Amino acid sequence: MRRGSLLVALGLALAVPGSARQSDALAPLFAPEQAEARAALLIVDGRVADKRYAPGYSDANRFISWSMAKSITALLVGELVADGRLQLDAPAPVAEWKGDARRSITLRHLLHMSSGLRHIEVGKPVENSDTNQVLFVAGTAAMAPRAIGRPLAARPGTKFNYDTLTSVILAEIVTRALTDSRDPRVRAQAYRAFAEERLFRPAGVTRAFLEFDGAGTQIGGSIIHMNLDDWGRMGRLLLDGKGADGSQVIAPEWLAFLKTPAPTKSNYGGHIWLSRGGLTYMGGHLGQFVYVGKRNGRSVVLVRLGKTQDDVTDPVKAALERLAAATLS
Repeated sequence: MRRGSLLVALGLALAVPGSARQSDALAPLFAPEQAEARAALLIVDGRVADKRYAPGYSDANRFISWSMAKSITALLVGELVADGRLQLDAPAPVAEWKGDARRSITLRHLLHMSSGLRHIEVGKPVENSDTNQVLFVAGTAAMAPRAIGRPLAARPGTKFNYDTLTSVILAEIVTRALTDSRDPRVRAQAYRAFAEERLFRPAGVTRAFLEFDGAGTQIGGSIIHMNLDDWGRMGRLLLDGKGADGSQVIAPEWLAFLKTPAPTKSNYGGHIWLSRGGLTYMGGHLGQFVYVGKRNGRSVVLVRLGKTQDDVTDPVKAALERLAAATLS
């Protein structure tokens, strides 16, 4: 769709409130070269402008987050920082690190993916990656000990290394701040209840499903399921930190930290990706994206869910960025 046509479609959409399908603004995301898009949602200035599913998908489906879960983990960490139970620049509260050089790792380092811990995110062959081994092969009973137990490969804060197991560590830190129980059910319930109370319920999320390992640690780098509308609601929360009723849920200073470039990676913040034109986004394996942005007095939340191999997602991201930018122009 040409830019002029897109803006006309958006204008028509905003004039017709309340419809699940209001325009053709999302049509480019379902073009053959964008395969395989399964669901998409466009929210402009807080109102649904367009919503679309591929055949076979509907509001009844939950969609997996993959690495979009990392951003949700970061929001939960921020709630504990706001409560004074965690500190961004103090040594991370990981007892296993107190006796060695890892004791200098901070929450800031973990959130910026610059902990220095040894990690191979994508191995050759892929099944030999640290992430796949822990999440799907040998570490499923207790992921946190495997993630925490890795040695340093670089001085903390000096090198960016995208690391899904770092997000597992953060989820474990959240769990330990909430309960000292070792019962997997108690641990999982404490985490789930905290996420519901502090994020999901205020945001209006109704169908979030969190997965946990055998020890009750949330798989905070990879596995949360929500339906399309709920991913849109999480996007709204990431946009300005406000809940469904307009109240402030996420502290503005925490959002600002998450969206500030890390010293070791200019397009990465605190477990959130940074794009051009002030856009930020949650990104996940196989083409899961929630883009948000504000400009010229307008706001956009743009969700795209599907199954697109990671080595061909650049056209998907480009289409999303074009649509978001046109919406904000």
